[in-house]
Amino acid sequence: MTGTRIAALGHYQPAKVLTNDDLAALVDTSDAWITSRVGIRTRHVAGPEEPVDELAAHAAGKALAAAGLTPGDIDLVLVATSTAIDRSPNTAARVAARLGMASPATMDLNVVCAGFTHALATADHAIRAGAARRALVIGADKMTDVTDWTDRTTCVLVGDGAGAAVVEATEPGDGATAGIGPVLWGSVPEMGHAVRIEGTPPRFAQEGQAVYRWATQKLPALARQVCERSGTAPEELAGVVLHQANLRIVEPLAAKIGAVNAVVARDVVDSGNTSAASVPLALSKLVERGELPSGAPVLLFGFGGNLSYAGQVVLVP
Repeated sequence: MTGTRIAALGHYQPAKVLTNDDLAALVDTSDAWITSRVGIRTRHVAGPEEPVDELAAHAAGKALAAAGLTPGDIDLVLVATSTAIDRSPNTAARVAARLGMASPATMDLNVVCAGFTHALATADHAIRAGAARRALVIGADKMTDVTDWTDRTTCVLVGDGAGAAVVEATEPGDGATAGIGPVLWGSVPEMGHAVRIEGTPPRFAQEGQAVYRWATQKLPALARQVCERSGTAPEELAGVVLHQANLRIVEPLAAKIGAVNAVVARDVVDSGNTSAASVPLALSKLVERGELPSGAPVLLFGFGGNLSYAGQVVLVP
């Protein structure tokens, strides 16, 4: 049976950096207040001339280059985003146009902060079913477009960026070193109010304590289920890459599930909450820095809006 693997990764962040001290000049906050509650020190902010599809295309181009492929080698483009301003053309189509692709299938997925792991599973399923051979899976969000800069509870959290993965088919015995395990996904519909991007103009809002309680109480058991589905013991994990929402959620998880040997992604410190971009952005950085060896198992887990969640164990390309 055809399997799948991540062939390469890429990421992109805008050049402008916003520090906690910068934010303290805008709202009643401080570096100490922000770092003590969420662990964020800086975040990258895109300008008005940098739309979501541009961020996504930069990350995708880097992933293609790392894989040694051309845009014409891709027949499926999936972009996870909840901050694209326009409805049509969708972001995936605009990325394909920016990269000069010929005729790929193009789809956007809006599962907010869990978008990338949902999109990765969708690409895995499409390739296994024979509907595609190679896919670009991108998480890209420009959260600063939907931020109320007078609300100190949310404006201190967000950043902009994109991360991308090239996913391709593998055949039994071809020596592929990077696989994608079974997904565990779901949602908590009755808690859809906990994380929202609503209104005209749309604005990001959340009930932070409700999200924190759910993540700290429910996430460890779900993460263990992901490991069980892949046949990977938590102590065998080389890395844990969660949605980068809050350092107080991210840091304890590895210990709670028994991933005692894992490198834990802490990109939230430098990038803030980049929504669907956060998992691929953090993973790509760890791989680029050589902190995760090729072929090692890594737990990916996204969670957020609708209290949707999705996770899988993947092998490092």
